[in-house]
Amino acid sequence: MVKVLEFGAVTREPDIRYAKDMASVILDQEWYEENKEAELYYMYRDLWKKGDREKILNNKLRYDITIIPSRKIGKEHVKTKGHYHPESSTGIRYPEIYEVLNGTAHYLLQKKTSKGVEDVVLIEAEKGQKALIPPDYGHITINPSNKDLKMANWVNRDFESIYGDMIDLEGGAYFELVTGEFIKNEKYDRVPEVRQIDPIEIPEFGITTGVDMYDLIKEPENLEFLTNPKKYMSIFPF
Repeated sequence: MVKVLEFGAVTREPDIRYAKDMASVILDQEWYEENKEAELYYMYRDLWKKGDREKILNNKLRYDITIIPSRKIGKEHVKTKGHYHPESSTGIRYPEIYEVLNGTAHYLLQKKTSKGVEDVVLIEAEKGQKALIPPDYGHITINPSNKDLKMANWVNRDFESIYGDMIDLEGGAYFELVTGEFIKNEKYDRVPEVRQIDPIEIPEFGITTGVDMYDLIKEPENLEFLTNPKKYMSIFPF
């Protein structure tokens, strides 16, 4: 069933992520075999409010909303497919910033190097809180609660998610089970333990808890770190 989203000047039908689109990254393959057509989450890309379209385009930005309904996918909480980010023109991978609009999100980040995964980070965010994905980190979003998760993100307009590594290794470095336990993905050679950090606040850029992140476009220079990350490396939390 298509769920239309109205946002400002835009009406969008979603891109739907089905279980069959995530076959290799789902831990519980017995569940998957019986639920290949299950709708797991809904993506509404390139949104804007009246009067903001040109400003968003001129600053090479994109604003998206994703809805992840509460459900279990077998042994796991429902999650996104997981991806890494492409490189900017300076050779630094693009960052991304999220805001929870409703519900609870677990952002599970992992840093990949030539030697494997060297860092795994969990950010738990509630309504109004933000999570910043630094350069070089791939990530998965998990809905661990019994409420639907609705979240927004700002990202560089040239951004295209890179799924290959997650697919090849059959998921992220960890799976979050419905019990709340994080178990290691045996396809990875070695991974560090999960460490948890708080959601981000960057008051000098207007990024604070409870303040609508969409409104950052009123002063788009506050979002320049998304298009020119090399200039702003000091703001990234790790």
